Amino acid sequence: MDYFPIFLDIKKRAVLIVGGGEIAARKVALLKRARPQITIVAPKLSDGLAELLAQGEIAHRAGEFNDDDLNGCALVVAATDDAVVNRAVYDAAEKRNLPVNVVDCPELCRFIFPSIVDRTPVTVAVSTSGTSPVLARLLRAHLETMIPANYGRLANLLAGFRDKVKSRFPDISGRRHFWERILQGAATEMVFSGREQDATQLIEAALDSDDTGGKMTGAEKTGEVALVGAGPGDPDLLTFRALRLMQQADVVLYDRLVSKEVLDLVRREADQIYVGKKRSFHAVRQEEINQTLADLAQQGKRVVRLKGGDPFIFGRGGEEIATLAEQGIPFQVVPGITAASGCASYAGIPLTHRDYAQSVRFVTGQLKDGTIDLDWNILAQPQQTIVIYMGLQGLPEICEQLIKHGASSSLPVALIQQGTTVHQQVITATLTTLPKVVAAQEVHAPTLLIVGEVVSLHDQLAWFKPIKEV
Repeated sequence: MDYFPIFLDIKKRAVLIVGGGEIAARKVALLKRARPQITIVAPKLSDGLAELLAQGEIAHRAGEFNDDDLNGCALVVAATDDAVVNRAVYDAAEKRNLPVNVVDCPELCRFIFPSIVDRTPVTVAVSTSGTSPVLARLLRAHLETMIPANYGRLANLLAGFRDKVKSRFPDISGRRHFWERILQGAATEMVFSGREQDATQLIEAALDSDDTGGKMTGAEKTGEVALVGAGPGDPDLLTFRALRLMQQADVVLYDRLVSKEVLDLVRREADQIYVGKKRSFHAVRQEEINQTLADLAQQGKRVVRLKGGDPFIFGRGGEEIATLAEQGIPFQVVPGITAASGCASYAGIPLTHRDYAQSVRFVTGQLKDGTIDLDWNILAQPQQTIVIYMGLQGLPEICEQLIKHGASSSLPVALIQQGTTVHQQVITATLTTLPKVVAAQEVHAPTLLIVGEVVSLHDQLAWFKPIKEV
């Protein structure tokens, strides 16, 4: 260990920074978060530091550094481009046994600035002992994806229970088991999803229980269901929360539109249950899916229902959580990037554009009894974009009805197959020609139709390069 990691309380303590340039300004921005009293010694200040001075957030002594500047200081930073001055600051601080940092000069540092993940009051610091600041930054970025923003709220909530838990469990072992049970249970996820009141009630119920043997209370035995939007296919489009829940799940129920690459990110020990549907064939009826989610949660399991795109956009997510709500099962909904947004972006087709479309409509083209029940008069209006989910089977009728109700026969249309994945294909044509173009090729679901003048921008704005494009 080259440096001993330690956290310093410098709140309202005097901190000296020697140097008034951009490097000094970056250190000020970092230190200010710990609320010290910062004084800068420098002949002049950068514009950013001058603004902070005008706002009364820092103090400034114009001039060169001298030893008296260290009087009363708790921390010293040398951030000039003059090696002689930096050395003088280091030597003076060493004589007084003050922690000193000379920027970009590890051999003249008694402490170094780590890369910080700030979830106050939770703080995670990463250091490479000054050998590679860029590596430390990359490690911090990785940790940012793994540590939810609400960890600070969780810590504050738990702090309010410390005295109660200490009174309830006099021995250290009992307290440790209690906190492990809470932090590995439903209360933590409740805080992460913004339900602090529910988490508080759950912790209070656990404290009020007569059980002191580490067993779960009745409230804790019930698991939770998370409806998670898996996005249109590219695993990089998952949200941080979605990934975290997938890594914590005991059971995952997934549908046909969830890509293999997304499923590969599920916790390896989790049971995976396929409940997908396709036209005229349902592997599992919707009612059975709804009840299965409830049954698994009642067994105390952490259940993730992975749905392609977004659960609330043609995903029947509302039906599933209605069953859970009726049976008192805790649940949360994690939105995902819907196919309309993801596929259009990867195809270089903006859904709105001030020159072509001032509104966008999402509709489903799923056939019912051989017909498509849509308001064709509204859909055929100009200056808008129409996104049609599940429109492959009914493509000929969709195009015919739009033309019949006033849309131009030359209106551009795009059919996107397996959008956002390396197998993405984009077929562009017009309302008149698209059915014939698609019929001449081997096209399979999942597909998305985009109708509107914005499709004409595809050739100009397409940036994603899949394996093959039509």
